[in-house]
Amino acid sequence: MQVKEPEYWQLIKEGNKQTFELVFRSYYQPLCNYARPIIKDPDEAEEVVQNVFYNIWNKRETLEISVSLKAYLYRAVQNDCLNRIKHGKVRAVYASDYQSMMNGAAYKGTAALEGKELQAQIDLAIDSLPEQCGIVFRMSRFEFLKYNEIAEKLNISVKTVENHMGKALRLLRERLKDYLPLLAWLFWIN
Repeated sequence: MQVKEPEYWQLIKEGNKQTFELVFRSYYQPLCNYARPIIKDPDEAEEVVQNVFYNIWNKRETLEISVSLKAYLYRAVQNDCLNRIKHGKVRAVYASDYQSMMNGAAYKGTAALEGKELQAQIDLAIDSLPEQCGIVFRMSRFEFLKYNEIAEKLNISVKTVENHMGKALRLLRERLKDYLPLLAWLFWIN
């Protein structure tokens, strides 16, 4: 079949399989050669070219080509290659972000569980203090009152406050000894 380049597209648009096959055979290898250095993967380069031809055949009735068929084919291959590269980069960034997020979520989840466990242990230890020691300790550490303020509020001496705090800290250190590195703030003495 002897057909000139300008007539190729019109015949393909009309559904002429022979012309489409002729164009495919004529341009397939040169287009693969063109795509390989862009996409850096011979198999994917062939896939790009096959995809371009597949789309041309499937969209032939609605596709408008205003340049030569050859120019259109090369531009379509180039665009498809660039889109795949961009999509690959987006996918890589997404995968990296997802991995970081999951690692962070796992860390945060573990930290949250450890934090809840630690808080539960602290609460138990504080609740197990003798009543007056617990009151003095809470006023000092959670209400941020000075010893003389605690003594005034509880109507006891500063020395008694010091004794209660010393006892509370000893008991808490003993009960929370496995968590001491995490609890420096709790045992910081005024």
